[in-house]
Amino acid sequence: MAVTLPPIATLGSTPEQTQVETLDALFEPSPAIHETLLPIIRDRIYESYSVLIDACYEQLLTLTGPSTSEPSQALLSVLGSHPRLGAKKVDSAQSTAEQANLQGQGEELAQLNEEYEATFPGLRFVVFVNGRGRPEIMDNMKTRIARGRYDLEVQEALQAMCDIAKDRARKLGA
Repeated sequence: MAVTLPPIATLGSTPEQTQVETLDALFEPSPAIHETLLPIIRDRIYESYSVLIDACYEQLLTLTGPSTSEPSQALLSVLGSHPRLGAKKVDSAQSTAEQANLQGQGEELAQLNEEYEATFPGLRFVVFVNGRGRPEIMDNMKTRIARGRYDLEVQEALQAMCDIAKDRARKLGA
């Protein structure tokens, strides 16, 4: 079934199921994303999906709380909704298409995912692939692991999720 987004001017007044489906199309299917972002969609009018996604980013940042050493379960659930890079089974059709150029080198990518998740407990590596190939993505992953800054990693992961959402909205004709 083809995914379509409702007109942005009507999104806030559509049934909740339509709002959930819209969030799923822009981000990933996730109860944590629904719980966090539905309140900013309801009964509000945004001038574009890009503006809505910027508001989503600001709302997602509120999940970081005062301490990055003890991230909230909601934050971990939101970031964990994104599939691991190079995963064989990906639930979202959009993620499958976006990661198509990452096929192969699965062993090295799996090892980097393990190293990343050991460095940043509870997080999952999220990056806007945007047609970049494996070497560039894996170099980015290595750089972020070496940096070792949990707080910056959370911000970068949330920003990547929103960059992906903007790209998806554009591709879906919004």
